[in-house]
Amino acid sequence: MKRRLLLLLTLFVIAAFAIAACGGEPAAEEPAAEEPAAEEPAAEEPAAEEPAEEPMGEDLGLAAPLDGMSWEEVVAAADGMEVNWWMWGGSDTINAFVNEYMANELKEQYNITLNQVPVAGPTEFINQVLGEKDAGVDDAGAVDIMWINGENFRTMKEADLLYGPFAEVVPSGMHYDWTDASIANDFGYPVDGYEIPWSGAQVVLEYDTEKVEPLADMGALVEWVKENPGLFTYPAPPDFTGSVWVRMMCYYATGGYEQFLGPFNQELFDEKFPACWDLLNELEPFLWREGETYPEGQPANIDMFANGEVLYRMTYGPGDAQTRIDNGTYPETVRTFVLEDGTIANTNYISVAYNAANLPAAVVVANFIADPETQYQRVVQLKSLVPVDVTTLDADMAAKYASVELGPAVLGLDVLGPHKLPELSADWLVAIENGWIENVLQK
Repeated sequence: MKRRLLLLLTLFVIAAFAIAACGGEPAAEEPAAEEPAAEEPAAEEPAAEEPAEEPMGEDLGLAAPLDGMSWEEVVAAADGMEVNWWMWGGSDTINAFVNEYMANELKEQYNITLNQVPVAGPTEFINQVLGEKDAGVDDAGAVDIMWINGENFRTMKEADLLYGPFAEVVPSGMHYDWTDASIANDFGYPVDGYEIPWSGAQVVLEYDTEKVEPLADMGALVEWVKENPGLFTYPAPPDFTGSVWVRMMCYYATGGYEQFLGPFNQELFDEKFPACWDLLNELEPFLWREGETYPEGQPANIDMFANGEVLYRMTYGPGDAQTRIDNGTYPETVRTFVLEDGTIANTNYISVAYNAANLPAAVVVANFIADPETQYQRVVQLKSLVPVDVTTLDADMAAKYASVELGPAVLGLDVLGPHKLPELSADWLVAIENGWIENVLQK
């Protein structure tokens, strides 16, 4: 696979100038006068001026209270702070990456302590920040940064719960294409500098080549589930993987996503989505435990797949299977595939709470997360999709990206790219999740 790389070289030239002082011949002495002339009072020498402080850099253009500060000043202010990162904690591999590689680098590079606060879902940090805002806690909040996207980002931004804009002006911001709609918009909602990319995602299905074959499309999967009762399931929404799986089933059942692009339409939803609820209810008796219960989240579903209780598992991480092969959770025979009719892809982000107690450090950590070196380590250690614009990288960094071998269980971008399906706007997502609860879970 060929990638176009643009080499950006910045040359800093420092010239030093020496100024030589010139001396003259000493003047001849005047003969002494008989009466010494009265001495003129010595003129008072002007006080030496204090040297002006060197500026630490240009004003980044950050929002208050960091307005007027350069990047160097933000970094200096962050020294010694602790950052509380509220994030989904359901992936042992991501947790290890955060608490080992990232925490160690942040301590070494910036003297910042990174504290992961694992949450089951985004409602935990939304409620935390919202409760603090209602209580007037505007500068000493418990949340510094959050892993966020979709309707949760929109909810927090519209409630003025986020700090910004910052994403396009911090140093790492230059490595993302903010003209790309998939970066500049989060589930159709403008980012506007209030979040910076953390990773890319696209649904793939995991399978063990010694047990089953890849399936062609959603129709084939539906038939397989009916023919193999008890060997397939999905996590219950609002778990994000369960939620995306329901959306993909609804794309299939309703005749395609294209009709739902754009603002939410209640009339269209009421007309089209009963077909989705019908399909999901039709499949329910053929699911694991006859659909009487659903896995509560990804850890449970991962264990079920690893133990052979289910034979296909969907994941938002195209490299997740290879990571679990490498750490011994999965056998080496596990592989991944995408459906011919496509799988949903998106970008997820980092946002900073409006009342972060450690605001300078929160911005530094957000910038570090999006830095091309950190993103490269995500590729190496987690086999992740990353949204970095490789055309902005220097030759050495570009070569590092190009040299990564992801492993046999990871599909190439030449396979994933043509099978990407878009996300709908956040209003559609909320309606689909609520519709599933009302029309499937509670039926």
